[in-house]
Amino acid sequence: MAEQTQFEELARQLSAVGVVKREVGRALPPDCPAGSAAVLTLLRRHGDMRMSKLAELLAVDMSVTSRHVAHVAAHGWIERHPDPADKRSRILCLTPEGLDELAELNRRTTRLLAERLADWTDDEVAQLIRLMTRLRTSFGDCRSSPVRLPTPASEEDTRTPAST
Repeated sequence: MAEQTQFEELARQLSAVGVVKREVGRALPPDCPAGSAAVLTLLRRHGDMRMSKLAELLAVDMSVTSRHVAHVAAHGWIERHPDPADKRSRILCLTPEGLDELAELNRRTTRLLAERLADWTDDEVAQLIRLMTRLRTSFGDCRSSPVRLPTPASEEDTRTPAST
């Protein structure tokens, strides 16, 4: 178990991650703020869904979700169809324009990360991904779908045949 001072430093570092998130947010197109980007990303990852499910995945209330949905719908990035199971509800679906917008968001975000982490090795980036995925899993983040990364050679060398 880590020491108290380590947890205090971790809390400071996690607080400072806000700077990184704001920088990534500034890389997004002006007509697609972070909330809208999150809606599009979740619809691609989880497929068509009701707004209540989207609100759960965003971890925000329905009024906030409704504003985000209205924004992306106004841009033509999603469509709202009647739910066959409950005609009062709507199913949110990505449009081809929404997929194009997601591709642009990914290009911008990837470019920024590649620029800022240019001095990191591939192993360091992979380690950061593994640790952040593990952190999210420890907190029970329902949005996470852990990415399976190959085990670095240094870890493979230490594994016994029984552990493979």
